[in-house]
Amino acid sequence: MRALDPEVFDAVWAAVEPLLPIHEDRHPLGCHRRRTSDRECFRVMVVRLVTGCSFEDAERLCGNVVSDTTVRARRDEWEAARVFEAIVEEAICAYDRVIGLDLSEVSIDGSQHKAPTGGEGTGRNGADRGKLGWKWSLVADRWGIPIGWATDGANRHDVVLFPATIAAAKSRGLLVDVETLHLDRGYDSAAVRSLCAEEEISDLDCGRQRRGRQRRGNRTKKLPEPLGLRWTIERTNSWLTNFGQLRRCTDRKIAHRLAQFALAITFLITAKLIDWRDRWTPDLAPIR
Repeated sequence: MRALDPEVFDAVWAAVEPLLPIHEDRHPLGCHRRRTSDRECFRVMVVRLVTGCSFEDAERLCGNVVSDTTVRARRDEWEAARVFEAIVEEAICAYDRVIGLDLSEVSIDGSQHKAPTGGEGTGRNGADRGKLGWKWSLVADRWGIPIGWATDGANRHDVVLFPATIAAAKSRGLLVDVETLHLDRGYDSAAVRSLCAEEEISDLDCGRQRRGRQRRGNRTKKLPEPLGLRWTIERTNSWLTNFGQLRRCTDRKIAHRLAQFALAITFLITAKLIDWRDRWTPDLAPIR
């Protein structure tokens, strides 16, 4: 997992550290125990995100340097300061500045996963025998870089999450540059087409040409169904599913899930930027 690569971890931490709120020492005598390092708390958060284990297990995996209670409190403190929102915005802007977002071909898709502990924003997953789960809806550029997302229960249809997903991309000022929007057949509805018309997205691909048949003698053979440019969003969902805490989320609050999701996207983009730097040569164009 690239998030545990020291180079990737250090790059993300260097961006997170300036965003952290300044701690105020309010002890009247100033003789309390020394405050645990923010970096050690962040390391426990990352280990939990990658492995999907509990805070207690992540504490042990990190050598019991910091207690799980402290990590939870620090996470809540950073969420209140909107640190996770700020870091993912910085990551997207850095990618756009260094490599450049390609919005000529954009795709949207949802992905549903387990949420065994339930809580806010969960629902029964029809694809998992009615067990509780959650879903994210993601919009990505031509190369699979996320530019907007929304979450809800696993029982929500992708079309229901479509307006919130589009609104997230619009809030970043990226929707105006979208030329073609690729969707699967489940999105093909009047509501989706109406919203795309309002946002001036005229080129809409809902995958109507994916099915086909070929007749050979008396037999009819189904032709393969190519995904077109939707393979990029499928790949991005696969990348995010590699994070254990997203694949089987035990957070019971929507804010905690969004923080985990933002952190996962930050690591994903950071790894892409490091790969871009390593692949650059003066004679050849950069390889994606």
